[in-house]
Amino acid sequence: MTEKPKTNTAQRIVLIRHGETEWSLSGRHTSVTDIPLTPKGEQQASGLQSFLQKWNFGLVLCSPRLRARRTCDLIGRGKMAIQTDDLAEWNYGQYEGLTTAEIRETVPGWTVFSQSCPSGESAADVASRVDRVISRVREFGGDTLLVSHGHCLRVLTARWLDMEPECARFFNLGTGTWSVLSYEHETSVLQVWNSPPSGN
Repeated sequence: MTEKPKTNTAQRIVLIRHGETEWSLSGRHTSVTDIPLTPKGEQQASGLQSFLQKWNFGLVLCSPRLRARRTCDLIGRGKMAIQTDDLAEWNYGQYEGLTTAEIRETVPGWTVFSQSCPSGESAADVASRVDRVISRVREFGGDTLLVSHGHCLRVLTARWLDMEPECARFFNLGTGTWSVLSYEHETSVLQVWNSPPSGN
């Protein structure tokens, strides 16, 4: 399980999944392919800006992918964001650009959480990356903003809750949404999940 070098129980971690892209809309697995936000995706990201203005983040970490960086810019935190490959989306390898239905034509019952991605990452691989993010966030100790991708943030949430990475399958996460991880006493908890800009 993730080591906890420090515990500031007042700390809150806001998660932002990037806005909609053409591939997220069509259900195509998108990792290394750098595609832009759709007009709706731009609106989703812009819609989060007023909500986030009330937060004083001492640390902002962002995936290096264009869709995440653009989202970070639109929410007004691009200038202070530190890009890290540890927040990049799950590497789908040979399944990049395919939908789950297309993958299941040759691998019946496939899910990213339970089976491998040829030439890509496993759930354990992604967990190793997000564990480093969690350690970094806890070491920092203050309110933190993470701008990333659906599967990556789902695994990060599972690890925050001391769950196995495969448990990320229980945390559905839409584009352009915000979530909050925090503590109840010394216990890591999920405070808010999958809230759209309209839920501010």
